[in-house]
Amino acid sequence: MRWKIGDVTVTKVVELEQELPLKGLLPAATEEALAPHLSWLMPHFIDDEGNTDLSIHAFVVESDGLRIIVDTCVGDRDMAGLPGFTGDPAFLKRLAAAGFPIESIDIVCCTHLHFDHVGWNTRLEEGKWVPTFPNARYLFCRAEYDAWMAEPGGYAWNLPDTVAPVVDAGLVDLVDPDHRVTSEIRFVPTHGHSPGHMSVVIESNGERALITGDATHHPVQWAEPDWGMSGDWDGPMGAETRRRMRDEHGDTGTLILGTHYAAPSAGHIVQRDGQWQFEASSEEGF
Repeated sequence: MRWKIGDVTVTKVVELEQELPLKGLLPAATEEALAPHLSWLMPHFIDDEGNTDLSIHAFVVESDGLRIIVDTCVGDRDMAGLPGFTGDPAFLKRLAAAGFPIESIDIVCCTHLHFDHVGWNTRLEEGKWVPTFPNARYLFCRAEYDAWMAEPGGYAWNLPDTVAPVVDAGLVDLVDPDHRVTSEIRFVPTHGHSPGHMSVVIESNGERALITGDATHHPVQWAEPDWGMSGDWDGPMGAETRRRMRDEHGDTGTLILGTHYAAPSAGHIVQRDGQWQFEASSEEGF
């Protein structure tokens, strides 16, 4: 799937998708609580049994002559205790088939350092984890990096083999959460899910898009910003972040690109009859 935002092109490359009960992802999403939202959640984002598809994918953003990959999925490794979240070794082949061989990537942006956003930062060669994208600079939020280095573990347990090798290779730039990547691409701080979480804003020729990262995991959170998930570092902060994002991007035409939203993956935050909802894009890329 591809989208155009002004002169910027965004390509989605999927690593894996997993069906799961939405309540398992967002505990507040009970059958009763979901009922007012079913008319717009179906058919794309929930089924008759209350299940949703959680997508693990990367976005490749082409801007100002640069190729920027946003989040690098799970990677070629098993995730102990998380069945279904084993990375797909074919991801790099799909990336190349989409026109992006690993040598062509200029910048790697990780919205945060949880395991499913840093996995393909590295790959295993002769028993050693080495940078996957040898010609790229890797951009991490300084606050995010410092927090996990000070207190490792949790959802960022695999940093020794996904982050440390690129740091050791001298490929990492620690940046502020409002860092500008190109004239059309900038980060915005969206802390809460993690200590230094960033989302990515694209602005080109009067058009705007937002790559969410894990500020939201599912479109229903635009209508119910207080619905968090177990992996949130600071739940109330995450809820306040979603409200702020909704205030800024709701009813504005901003194209929302959900980092964990399954196809169609993109849409707009809109008000209908005084209630917020997520309206899936009628154009599934090109």
